[in-house]
Amino acid sequence: MDELVLVGIGTGSPDHLTREGEAEIRRADCILLPRKGPEKAELAELKRGVCVSVLGGEAESRILEFDMPVRDAGSGYLESVDAWHGEVRKAWDAALADRDEKRVALPVWGDPSLYDSTLRIAARLRPAPKVRVVPGITALQALTAAHGIPLNEINAPVTITTGRRLREDGWPEGADTVAVMLDGELSFRHLDPGQLHVWWGAYLGMKDQVLASGPLAEVAERIAETRAAARDAHGWIMDTYLLKRRDRTARRHASAS
Repeated sequence: MDELVLVGIGTGSPDHLTREGEAEIRRADCILLPRKGPEKAELAELKRGVCVSVLGGEAESRILEFDMPVRDAGSGYLESVDAWHGEVRKAWDAALADRDEKRVALPVWGDPSLYDSTLRIAARLRPAPKVRVVPGITALQALTAAHGIPLNEINAPVTITTGRRLREDGWPEGADTVAVMLDGELSFRHLDPGQLHVWWGAYLGMKDQVLASGPLAEVAERIAETRAAARDAHGWIMDTYLLKRRDRTARRHASAS
């Protein structure tokens, strides 16, 4: 492999793929796709569908599947993630062994730069290929577009964090707007909901898209029930949410006016 191109493919809709992303998929000698077991078969088929939307009947001859290792959660979090990255790199090596593809594309959910580890795994490859990134639509872009809201308040910062950090550290100090990624536990339930407003979405940009928003104290349980039902129905779920402090936001708008 001389070149590895990480192609951001958005949140599941083929319409999220940019023209640059389409061009790189067409140029690739092969396209690496992970298998994650029967419980996530639908998720794997979505990635395959994105490739088929670009390549048509040529897709199957170019797709090269590999079995995605499962992260061992028994050790410390950072240690287990580091070990898992090493196993994923070995899976790539095994899939590409004895093959002559020089240019490989690897579709990545969302954007490879935002809370995704593909770039870190690619840095472990030896010999090191040229690695390029094609940016994609992020879950946060899809979320704010679906709700028709801006990400930030006027002249105000946005904190992007994970569910784990929200559970362990609480509300980020000084933050008005917090975007939460990688949260399988709806960690907003560890916060005081009194002055918080939430915008939540799952399967963003897809036909199964589901949204909820409102004062956190009023909609938290509905989001939890909706999420559980959707995950049971599909066997997987990709979701994210945005939280805003209503008191500070209201004061900022009042002073701006």
